[in-house]
Amino acid sequence: MVTIQEPDWLQAEREYEDPLRERGTIPELFERSAGDHLDDDAQLYKGGVYDRSMAGIVPAAPDGEYAAITYREMRDVVRNLAAGFRELGFERGERVGILADTRMEWAQSDLALLAAGCVVSTVYTDSSPDQVEYLLDDPGAIGVVVENEELLDRVLSVEDALDLEVIVLIDDPGGSYDREDLYTLAEVHDLGAEVFEQGTYEQWIDETDPDDLASLIYTSGTTGKPKGVRLTHWNFRSNFYQVQRRAGHRADEPRRPSIDSDTVSIAFLPLAHVFERFTGHFQMFGVGATVGYAESTDTISEDIVKITPTSGASVPRVYERIFDSMREQAGESPIKERIFGWALEVARDYQRADSPGPILKAKHGLADRLVYDSVKENLGGNIELMVSGGGSLSTDLCEMFNGMGITLAEGYGLTETSPVISVNSPDDIRPGTLGPALTGVDVAIDTAQDVEEDYEHPGSTLGELLVRGDNVTDGYWNKPGPTERAFVEDPFAEDAEGDVVAAEPLTADGKWFRTGDLVELTPDGFLLFHDRIKQLLVLDTGKNVAPQPIEDAFATNDRIEQIMVVGDSRKFIAALIVPNFERLEGWTDQEGIDLPDDREELTNDERVMGWIEEAVAEVNDGFEKHERVKKFALVPEEWTAENEMLTPSMKKKRRTIMDTYETYVEEIYADD
Repeated sequence: MVTIQEPDWLQAEREYEDPLRERGTIPELFERSAGDHLDDDAQLYKGGVYDRSMAGIVPAAPDGEYAAITYREMRDVVRNLAAGFRELGFERGERVGILADTRMEWAQSDLALLAAGCVVSTVYTDSSPDQVEYLLDDPGAIGVVVENEELLDRVLSVEDALDLEVIVLIDDPGGSYDREDLYTLAEVHDLGAEVFEQGTYEQWIDETDPDDLASLIYTSGTTGKPKGVRLTHWNFRSNFYQVQRRAGHRADEPRRPSIDSDTVSIAFLPLAHVFERFTGHFQMFGVGATVGYAESTDTISEDIVKITPTSGASVPRVYERIFDSMREQAGESPIKERIFGWALEVARDYQRADSPGPILKAKHGLADRLVYDSVKENLGGNIELMVSGGGSLSTDLCEMFNGMGITLAEGYGLTETSPVISVNSPDDIRPGTLGPALTGVDVAIDTAQDVEEDYEHPGSTLGELLVRGDNVTDGYWNKPGPTERAFVEDPFAEDAEGDVVAAEPLTADGKWFRTGDLVELTPDGFLLFHDRIKQLLVLDTGKNVAPQPIEDAFATNDRIEQIMVVGDSRKFIAALIVPNFERLEGWTDQEGIDLPDDREELTNDERVMGWIEEAVAEVNDGFEKHERVKKFALVPEEWTAENEMLTPSMKKKRRTIMDTYETYVEEIYADD
């Protein structure tokens, strides 16, 4: 066990007090927050996007523009829906699925089902019929809230294998469904409004215990069948308070970026995923913030200008896309491109400097007027704090955003931890790190893993991260084997060889959860992600290589859209690369090069290979010899969730990509 030299700002976090810290449930948290902010805006929604069945109950927004409902109005909707769900026969503890994109009604249905005492099981909208069947059958769902006809038909195609008693449709059906078990969300609302009684509703909330199951959230299934993670009300509620200690409002620091009732956030990631469900949903409604729903990930650039958020949470891939968009705009002329490149260097230098001198400050001020201001305006003009999670964020990218004056804090967590384990504090953003563990979350490093000591900070400890705390699940739904293997009873009691290092203080009781992640713990308590242990590449020389840091290094490269490093049991590291086809087209036009239109032929062209090779060589300079990409193959198709190369949360499905491009990999190593 080691003593961590904590930064001074952590003391304020330890002493932070909040009236919402006591044990409680999600419905109780929402009721209290709504009661404190009745006339404040709760939800912003865009008109002309959906054929909402709730139109009329919720005022229509002008086409393409945003309207708002207050917490008073949202609370009424949630209460009536809860009563309606109860009237349909949903009882405490019964599982109900939600199959819909991120939108206002998803949030309302979720909070209403939880208030009714139900357990919400989430389903991704890009799930195949077989996946929909599994995600509703495995938890034994008795009902499902479905977004539209397309998704309804997907459910109906597998309903014979399910035990559904009620199906609720969020949008008005365009077709005719002669079914007694099908209701629109508006019908559920109106049914509830007829029978709602305040005393009965409060009784439902009082009957729900903090340790009752609130949700089953299924892992993304990058390596096999998804597992249903059991998460209680107290798992979510305790994590809410843990995060508020780190990012909540400080009365003595009014200018400090924080998450509070003045926050306006933008939501666009899948609410079926724990990251958006917690950070953009439970956390925001718990503090009385305003949540604006983007139409889709394709319309973020226009929606963010209309919502003008102060905050938001996203995965690294979206921040990479934002950066690509900035670079594309700068590439409209050689002069703008040079200014943009210079401004990025200034941003990096400014972020890295302990105390910027007068010359660097002057450069930063000029870069702000020339570049940074327009970047901020394109993000709505009011951004105070953005959070990155759900994957590893490029250090360069994080430095550039923060250096431009856009506070971007990287965090880390898992579905099994509800989800946040650590996040950088607005007081101390350190790009490349995940921040220290939240107060109330214990972390330990199991150094027994057979990995090389490849530390980024002197005195660090490297190994598998173990965690425990009130936010940690007690296991997986109907899977005792995986549950048992996921936990360690007490690694310290049997640790005669000193294979476990923990940060003090150890405040929580219970078993330690094995994250499966290779993480570095620095002497001052910061965590650095290296990779998933299962994804470590072991060369036939015995050298261990973590692919994630190598892939992250390409995130800001303008010639490479996506990359996946390979090389397990091989002599050297190689990569599968998706070129930046837009950038490639601009290069060919500039150089007067005539290339084939067919992407398959394009990616085999020697001139294109040479163009990419220059980018690879540039990035290779930052790595040790055994970590460098020696060979690569170009692939003609971008990896997306639609073609099942990415999970819905935009993580690479490495096994799927490897299977799809197996012949490419074999050709790379043909002479190995």
